[in-house]
Amino acid sequence: MADFGREDLSGSTFDWTDLSRSTFRAASLSDVTIRGTDLHRVKMTGVELYDVDISGDINGLRINGVDVTRFVADEVDRREPERALMRPEDPAGFVAAWDLLEARWAETVDRARRLDADLLHERVDGEWSFIETLRHLNFATAAWIRRAIDGEPDPYHRLDKPWDEAPDDKGFPNDVDARPSLEEILELRRGRQADVRRVISGLTPERLAEPFSPPEDDGWPTPGYELSVKEAIGIVLNEEYLHRQYAERDLAILESGASNSG
Repeated sequence: MADFGREDLSGSTFDWTDLSRSTFRAASLSDVTIRGTDLHRVKMTGVELYDVDISGDINGLRINGVDVTRFVADEVDRREPERALMRPEDPAGFVAAWDLLEARWAETVDRARRLDADLLHERVDGEWSFIETLRHLNFATAAWIRRAIDGEPDPYHRLDKPWDEAPDDKGFPNDVDARPSLEEILELRRGRQADVRRVISGLTPERLAEPFSPPEDDGWPTPGYELSVKEAIGIVLNEEYLHRQYAERDLAILESGASNSG
């Protein structure tokens, strides 16, 4: 445990740093970027939050004593009516959600094809490139469909891309220097989309309620996850929906020629 008083740590990078149970008093966190970080049970008092942009899995968010979680969720659903379809409750709802996602992604891929191929490897504001986004979705399907539900121990392709903060000891592929073509990634993606379609097409109410059973090894997700088949497929739907939004946002910037790569 260390104490920092009147220290200038501006510009520092904290990777895989445990700051749990720390206290920040009269500290400046202006212009800070926080990615993939656990902020559970954080208490902030007497703070000034101006021009703050928060996106992620948010629950139990209280601002000045008011829980705004439901308000924010309802407002996002109002702005994005298709978002509510990503929370299906029955087999027919899962089929409808996947039909919609495949149609929307076909539109996004057509949009990407109109750009110079090199731009599809360009990161906008430090976010994943279009190709990296597709690689990650291939990884997510392999993890939650082929491993979690199908029980395949090592379902990954060498071009699959895990999340940036993924542990190094799970045997994930993570070739940060790979520059596959769009067609190469789409060929893999068609197979992964077929995996999702296969599982969704065979759903029953009973199957949705079943716990998934990944292999009994140290891979990920592990048997320690107490989730149902419904929740596992729901993760895939959420990944597909959100990452398409991010891709559309960044494609618009690339089309305008105003990207800030990083």
